[in-house]
Amino acid sequence: MDIILTNKKQAWLHAIRLRTLPLALSSILMGSFLAAFEGSFRWEVFGLAAVTTIFLQVLSNLANDYGDSVHGADSLERKGPIRAVQSGIISLPEMKRAMIVLAICSFLSGIALLYLALGDWKLFLLFLGFGLLAIYAAITYTSGSNPYGYIGLGDISVFAFFGLLGVVGTYFLHSLDFDWLVMLPAVSLGCFSTAVLNINNIRDIDSDINAGKKSIPVRIGRKAAVSYNWFLLLFGNLLLPLFAVQVANWGVMLAWLVLPLMLNIGLNIQRKEEALDLDPFLKKMAISTLLWVILFGLGLLLF
Repeated sequence: MDIILTNKKQAWLHAIRLRTLPLALSSILMGSFLAAFEGSFRWEVFGLAAVTTIFLQVLSNLANDYGDSVHGADSLERKGPIRAVQSGIISLPEMKRAMIVLAICSFLSGIALLYLALGDWKLFLLFLGFGLLAIYAAITYTSGSNPYGYIGLGDISVFAFFGLLGVVGTYFLHSLDFDWLVMLPAVSLGCFSTAVLNINNIRDIDSDINAGKKSIPVRIGRKAAVSYNWFLLLFGNLLLPLFAVQVANWGVMLAWLVLPLMLNIGLNIQRKEEALDLDPFLKKMAISTLLWVILFGLGLLLF
């Protein structure tokens, strides 16, 4: 392993997986940029949405560490970075208690967000349902008796929550309105977020096969999973000029400055086959996605 965990502080920080937080915040930024473009940005919505999303992402990461250890995906044969529970430094009961704390924090932060953003109780209940579904999805990705990540449904969940619901939901909480054009950048972000998961699953394909985890790369094979990765990267970027035409704002094309980085990531995922060689590109894809969103937003608002 390239990382050796020696104490609880280090193990907890590793379990939180800070490198995933830029990706989690990307949907909040995207929805907020779009709301600002329409003149309906609210700082309190942005702040609470960001905090809630961070809580949910950390909860998902802890649940993933917990669930993969229980179901055997984090065995000694696993070639990716060592996990906190796998290391033995954090016990399963400790991880479960941390998950409960994060679930409560996510719920309370979400309630505060909805209370400040929404004045209609029907909308409040609708978004409360979305929030509870997000908490449930974060926990049951690899945890529980029937984790949906083990049957290849993780991609759908990531596309929905990091793309469609994350962007459109944030935009609505700012503006209390829905615009179909928001779906275009939401789909782009969903594609990039799914690419991060796909890279993770390509890296873990051998250990997932041994653990009975039927991720998309396990189901379709490495070669097809690499082609799938190229589709996610290219389709997400090809939607950008379509959005630019619809809103008559070509400033958003600044996001294409990140395209060479994404193409480089795609080429490396295609060429490299060792798990430890693939691992750095998870972080690079997450950061590239965040940069794409920031440049999109700056172009949208400044040009």
